[in-house]
Amino acid sequence: MWLFVAFLAVPLVEIALFIQVGGLIGLWPTLGIVVLTALLGTALVRSQGALAMRDIKRSFNDLSDPTEPIAHGAMILFAGALLLTPGFFTDIVGFALLTPPVRLAAMRYAKKHVKVSRTGMGPGPGDPFGARPGQGGPQGPRRDGSRGRPDVIDAEYEEVTPQSKRPTHQGSGWTKH
Repeated sequence: MWLFVAFLAVPLVEIALFIQVGGLIGLWPTLGIVVLTALLGTALVRSQGALAMRDIKRSFNDLSDPTEPIAHGAMILFAGALLLTPGFFTDIVGFALLTPPVRLAAMRYAKKHVKVSRTGMGPGPGDPFGARPGQGGPQGPRRDGSRGRPDVIDAEYEEVTPQSKRPTHQGSGWTKH
């Protein structure tokens, strides 16, 4: 329901702001501001996005939790979408999301309202493929009770020879039969 209200309210707010600002400073200055904020926003999103990508790569290289850098990157991406959308309200929200304090406040709010049930990066010690002994998977027990190596896949196969397929209808002229 709140998403419906947002999709209804934001365009109405933008139209009202366009009318007010356009009446105050005129049509061409209003359009100039809209284009200028889009260009400025694009430049800021590029630089902030490059910094966010650097932080994400660093967290992966350090094997640390990448949640925060990924969230910052997602908010920068959303800010870019808002800044490219013509309007004053979306520009204000987009520029606000480009500032780290606003992103940190949004993350604190999200942490209070989002519950993470499990998080992990890669296999644990003695757990090369994510399977726990006794639970099946590469190192777990098989149907015959034996235990296998994690790099060997035990399978059965049957060779199938394809039969030539003949069409059951006359060609349309577009294909060769």
